[in-house]
Amino acid sequence: MARPRYFRLFKPYDVLCQFTDDSGRATLADHVAEPGVYPVGRLDRDSEGLLLLTDDGPLAHRLIDPRFEHPRTYLVQVERVPDAEALESLRRGLVLKDGPTRPAEVELLIDEPPLPDRPSPIRFRKNVPTAWLSLTLREGRNRQVRRMTAAVGFPTLRLVRIAIGPITLDGLAPGECRALDDREVAALRALCPPRRARRPRGGS
Repeated sequence: MARPRYFRLFKPYDVLCQFTDDSGRATLADHVAEPGVYPVGRLDRDSEGLLLLTDDGPLAHRLIDPRFEHPRTYLVQVERVPDAEALESLRRGLVLKDGPTRPAEVELLIDEPPLPDRPSPIRFRKNVPTAWLSLTLREGRNRQVRRMTAAVGFPTLRLVRIAIGPITLDGLAPGECRALDDREVAALRALCPPRRARRPRGGS
């Protein structure tokens, strides 16, 4: 039986999180040469950063199962500089259209993070400053980060996922895909261990 395969990819901006597209837009197939692997979760077309790919279906299922609450960390460039009240609202959790969010870890960064330039520059408004946040969530809803920052009045301009649990973006250039080593695979499995079957009540 073949061993499961695990990869990490720096998904570039403007790339669809799928392998085919009838409209001819850029897809994962432009960057991933391994057949038979699939993305764990997704990143929107206008988002960048770490994407895991595998043919290990049970582990992929556990990684996207919200019950495990595994952390996902993002660097987020927002319009204007969030005040203490906005940061605290993000940390406590917000009520979005699909319900309340879980508390998040949020830090306002002093310096701009050393990220590669984006092919399509972000939109700037003259005389309107921007700021960078480090934001860690333990759930994954559709466009959640963007909806959260918009809800507190600071729209997201650029979004880069830099970590999923112990696996990080370190050492990858945009579009680069690398296999996880044994240590990284073990750390990923430890993050989401298989759930034990419940023992039936009664009897021995």
